[in-house]
Amino acid sequence: MMQLDNLYQEVILDHYKNPQNKKLVLEYDAQVHHINPSCGDEITLNVSLDGQSIRNISWDGVGCSISQASVSILTDLLIGKTMEQAQEISDSFMHLMQSKGTEKGDENVLEDAVALAGVSQYPARIKCALLGWMAFKDASVQALAKK
Repeated sequence: MMQLDNLYQEVILDHYKNPQNKKLVLEYDAQVHHINPSCGDEITLNVSLDGQSIRNISWDGVGCSISQASVSILTDLLIGKTMEQAQEISDSFMHLMQSKGTEKGDENVLEDAVALAGVSQYPARIKCALLGWMAFKDASVQALAKK
């Protein structure tokens, strides 16, 4: 098991056991299905926009606690935000994942997502943490293209 701060482990396990917005809503502007080939984690993610705002993100998936908790945290963070705010949060999360354990993340921007900071020390697990974020990026681009 990776050595993550106990508090952070709690946050990750809580999101894994009680995932937010894990039920595909049938009404959406874009749906994507992403697979992490290195470990088999899968996610289907739906995005609904209201102009430039994120009305809803719903998802379903299977995989490790990191990938599932990460997408749960993402939905908590991004629903209700503008696309611009979502981009800022996503960029901040990407930066954190590329930090190789040197950064803690800005809690004001990332909230619960800072719990995944330790993952950045494990290259094989970074893809797990980013699965939902990549899916969201993909879906939001498709949803915006339709508008």
